[in-house]
Amino acid sequence: MKIVNAFIFARGGSKGLPGKNILPLGGVPLITRSIQLAQDLKCVKNTFVSTDCPQIADIASSSGAEIIMRPADLATDTSPEWLSWQHAIKQVQNSHGDFDSFLSLPTTSPLRSIRDVEKCINSLNNGVDICITMTPSRRSPWFNMVTQSQTGFVDLVSGEGNVACRQQSKVCYDMTTVAYVARPDFVLNSSKMWDGKVYGVEVPAERAIDIDTPLDFEFAEFLLSKLTRLPQNYESI
Repeated sequence: MKIVNAFIFARGGSKGLPGKNILPLGGVPLITRSIQLAQDLKCVKNTFVSTDCPQIADIASSSGAEIIMRPADLATDTSPEWLSWQHAIKQVQNSHGDFDSFLSLPTTSPLRSIRDVEKCINSLNNGVDICITMTPSRRSPWFNMVTQSQTGFVDLVSGEGNVACRQQSKVCYDMTTVAYVARPDFVLNSSKMWDGKVYGVEVPAERAIDIDTPLDFEFAEFLLSKLTRLPQNYESI
C-alpha cells in the first residue's frame, strides 16, 4: 500500500486576515479543520504542520499533528511555498523515512469534502507529477478579463480570436486550494509545479472557497451554514 503523508502549511504572519490559520469557523479553528480531515482519510499515515508560529504549533499539536518548525526565511510574505514543501518533505524523510505521496491541505479551504481529496490522491499516477483542484471560472481572459496600461487604456488578457460572448471562448477554471497531491521526488527536484505534468480535478464552487480576506471568511461562514443543512451524503460532482 502506498504511504501518503498529509501536510498543512500555516505561517503566522498573515496580512490580509490576521491570525487566519487559527480563526474559528463554526467553532473549530481553520487549522484544526484541515488536520481533522487528514485524520479522517484512511490512506493518510501521518499528518504534519509546518509553521513558524508557536501558537499555531500548540493548537496543531493538541489536534494530533506532528510539528515541523519552519525557518524564518521560509515564512515571509514573499517566500515561495514550494520551498516550504521541499523543507517539510526533507524533514519527514529524515525522521520517518520515504513516502509515496505528498498531500497538502491548506487551511484556507475548510469546506472541502473527503471525496474531493480522495479524487486528487487517486489521480496521482505514473503519468502525473502533481494533482491540483479547480472550479469553473465565471471570467474568461478571451472575453471579460483585461489588463490596464500606464496610460489607463485596457485590453483583453488574451486578444487571440474574436469572441462575442463568454460561451464562445475556451472553458476556463479557477485554481483552488482544496488540495495538492504530488510525488515527493517531483517536488524536491523541481522549482515549481508547472515544471511537471499537472492534472486537474474539478470541485464545486461551494466547496472551493479560498479564504484570504475578512469578506472571504464571512462568506465561508455563510456557506458553512448552508452546507450543514444538506444531507451528509451530498455531493454535487
